[in-house]
Amino acid sequence: MAVSETAAGESGRWLARAREVLPGGVSSPVRAFRGVGGTPPIVRSASGVEITDEDGKTYLDFVASWGPLILGHAHPALVEAVRTAAGRGSSFGATSRPEIELAETMVGCYPGIEQVRFVSSGTEAVMSAVRLARGATGRDLVVKFSGCYHGHADGLLVAAGSGLKTLGRPASAGVPGAYAELTRVLPLDDEDALADLFEREGDRIAAVIIEPVPANNGLLQQRPAFLDALREACTGSGALLILDEVITGFRLGPGGAADRYGLQPDLATFGKVIGGGLPVGAVAGPRAIMRKLAPEGPVYQAGTLSGNPLAMTAGLTTLRRLIEHDGWSTLEALGHEFEERVGDVLRRSETPAALARLGSIFWIAWGSTALPPAAESIPESAAARYSRVFHGLLDRGIALAPSAYEVGFLSLAHESRHLERFADALDAVLADPDGEAGR
Repeated sequence: MAVSETAAGESGRWLARAREVLPGGVSSPVRAFRGVGGTPPIVRSASGVEITDEDGKTYLDFVASWGPLILGHAHPALVEAVRTAAGRGSSFGATSRPEIELAETMVGCYPGIEQVRFVSSGTEAVMSAVRLARGATGRDLVVKFSGCYHGHADGLLVAAGSGLKTLGRPASAGVPGAYAELTRVLPLDDEDALADLFEREGDRIAAVIIEPVPANNGLLQQRPAFLDALREACTGSGALLILDEVITGFRLGPGGAADRYGLQPDLATFGKVIGGGLPVGAVAGPRAIMRKLAPEGPVYQAGTLSGNPLAMTAGLTTLRRLIEHDGWSTLEALGHEFEERVGDVLRRSETPAALARLGSIFWIAWGSTALPPAAESIPESAAARYSRVFHGLLDRGIALAPSAYEVGFLSLAHESRHLERFADALDAVLADPDGEAGR
């Protein structure tokens, strides 16, 4: 159960301590439960598909640390590999074997990339990719899409302008307007708006960045025709196409969303799965573009902990197990079963909702029986509907992300019985429309 504001117990005590020394008691805003109400439990440990809070309550986890834990929590092979690596040293400030081997594995799996530059977060990967694109093209403008999130770098933490304008405006205090003015924001699923922008400013655009499967504002699956039009627009104007695969990379398959949709990016960014749960990010692309990075080229990028041997070992162990055990096929089968079980619950319920599922990523669109292709299509009632469902599930020991717009994840640690338990709990919550679970 969510911890009450005046809760006793270990979670309540730790939460009070957290709020004294961490803004909002968290190190990342969504963890504070502001989107669903209530207050968060404090996690003590996790194993397999379960997380345990400081009061000893166990939850069946469908958050997976927001996506990285594709093997499940504390997988024995990963724990042993990281333990062994730590015995050799936690950081070298120099290139190491796991870094080379992870890069080789990524290059061998993902279409069109020849070189990789490792960083320590997805935000840093995107920031580096944008700088590289500007350096490679000699242009300044960057295009993003409404509803796509690319981390909290200033130039991409922007929202669409008013009316039909595509000029960006800051979406956060502290972002100078001058940064946002170099960003153009387009709606998803709109070839006409795309063509209009490129007709007006195509020769000034350095790069277009998109989540090929937008998964930070719902799971907004895009039409292949729209993605193809985007590729053609970039090729025709000389702009670089950056695929943000921080979530989808090596989760949807060895070739990520690029392979699934037959897209050829000029640059791709990665995170999450390639670190096996440790902090990591990467930008990758063909050698002709990547060699413009220092020390070979004029685009500067650096990081003390980039290529950290523990993160590289965790990522390498994760990818090897996925490859050697045909993990993506297992995840697809789990996803299909999940879709059938949960879809059946939603079809029988009087609550309007639709399930989106791609591989091992899922999201329920509340308030509509049609899946939205863009963030603007999500009903305004979605957040309020989700809050009750979220707390009802949490009370029944099921952990989802504390936001109506965040996706859920399956892992190789999940089994049919876990999917059945989720479906049964959701059925019970939806059958009690007036319930005040977790309030």
